[in-house]
Amino acid sequence: MCVALPGKVLSVEDGLAKVDFSGNVVTAHAGLVDVKPGDYALVHAGLVIQVMDESEALDLEELFREVEG
Repeated sequence: MCVALPGKVLSVEDGLAKVDFSGNVVTAHAGLVDVKPGDYALVHAGLVIQVMDESEALDLEELFREVEG
């Protein structure tokens, strides 16, 4: 099973987004979706696949923490 994780976009430059996942910052390709710094986005396999509402992103992060615990 593959899971897309929500993260907060820190910056976007030349089609690459720096995305923060609870302190882990990764680079993801942002060519499929229009994202900007401050957006919350789902990232799967190194690709930003969806911009999402902040409350949805935080709820999803909480759900993942519950599943891990």
